[in-house]
Amino acid sequence: MNKKIIAFFILISFMLTGCATNASQTPVKEEEKAIVKTEKLQENQEKQKEEKKEIDLQKIKPNEAGQIMVLMYHSISEPEAVWTRTPENFRKDLQYLYDKGYRPISLKDYVTGNITTEAGYTPIVITFDDGWQNNFNRIQNEQGDFAIDPDCAVAILEDFNEKHPDFPLEATFFVNDNVPFGQKEHLAYKFQYIVDKGMDIGNHTATHVDYKEVNDEKRIQKELASVVKLVKKYLPDYDVNTQALPFGHRPKNEELYKYLESGSDEGINYKNIAILNVGWDPYKSPYHLDFNPLAIHRVRASDLQKYVQGVGMYDWLNHFDKGNRVRYISDGDSDIVTIPENYKEVIDVEKTANKEIRTYILEK
Repeated sequence: MNKKIIAFFILISFMLTGCATNASQTPVKEEEKAIVKTEKLQENQEKQKEEKKEIDLQKIKPNEAGQIMVLMYHSISEPEAVWTRTPENFRKDLQYLYDKGYRPISLKDYVTGNITTEAGYTPIVITFDDGWQNNFNRIQNEQGDFAIDPDCAVAILEDFNEKHPDFPLEATFFVNDNVPFGQKEHLAYKFQYIVDKGMDIGNHTATHVDYKEVNDEKRIQKELASVVKLVKKYLPDYDVNTQALPFGHRPKNEELYKYLESGSDEGINYKNIAILNVGWDPYKSPYHLDFNPLAIHRVRASDLQKYVQGVGMYDWLNHFDKGNRVRYISDGDSDIVTIPENYKEVIDVEKTANKEIRTYILEK
């Protein structure tokens, strides 16, 4: 009996020692991993600093007080119409923008001033309203396998990015609370695909409501919270924090404007960092004194004058070329705001508090 008791205590002692050993080793391993990860991060940061090159200001002529186009698309299909761009013309638009030195950034980076566009190039923002199926369509082959329709907006953007890696895959799709992009059975796949690729989903209200007919804060909050609820059903950790105004309208009662920015309905909260109008012209630099992220102008992405009437994308590209409008030219560094000396008075010191302001005299 005594031998059994002794054996029992020896066994218990061994088990406790073993557990203690494992418990003491695990934190060490995790700590070592954290140290290695931190060291690699520091190495990468140092490497990035070393790789940063001084730019020739007189050659590149950066002006980060200039204007930026937020392009507005809707349907991508046949035939060309007032709110429809054909796949062929959409491809033409992308190529023309690329050749002219324009590069996409996310809407979120625009409004927060986190612009990393390569030095000498101009950022643009690409947006789509209404969540048309032709924005993101899946088709089935004879074998029953699904693929992305090569003529839908997502496929065209992705294909162009693959051919031109320096043309980032950035776009925002503003959806309603119906069946965004059609094909309900594929909605989870489509939402996940969009965010996995680095693109964004925005709020276009539940019913595409005309706000000028609304005089009730509860209705506004329900319209916006419903879309947030829909997206979070599939993407729980994703923040829907940008809104495109249906028809470009706002409530007649200005006291309701605050609910366009933030509010809640049935426990669902929302807060928009950007609100987009239907638009008509390029908008201000995010560093400009008069930049208002809750009233951003957009530009209609078309070249057919019967639709755009002198204020379409190609009209403004022409104005930029002629110098009728001041084009934003990036310095390539998101931590520095570079402007010609005579533009420093329009820069908002609060919006650029965490950035270095670099001015220079532009030689003629």
